[in-house]
Amino acid sequence: MGIGLSIVLIAAGLIFALDVVDLPSSWDAHVDSNTLGWILVAVGALGLIMALILTAQHRRTVVHSGGVEYRDVPPE
Repeated sequence: MGIGLSIVLIAAGLIFALDVVDLPSSWDAHVDSNTLGWILVAVGALGLIMALILTAQHRRTVVHSGGVEYRDVPPE
């Protein structure tokens, strides 16, 4: 899951959680829109955190010829 999809999930979750849009009455008997919204927000936030961590790791990785992987260590 990338950063863009995470932001979409958070936005969709907030729309449902804050009752901006209600689900059709046929769905209300089976799905609580508040719960669905907060679940989408939580999944989106978790995906955003994971995407940012993986992006930060990827930026520190340098691959040289021969397939040997080195990580840049920040100066102390």
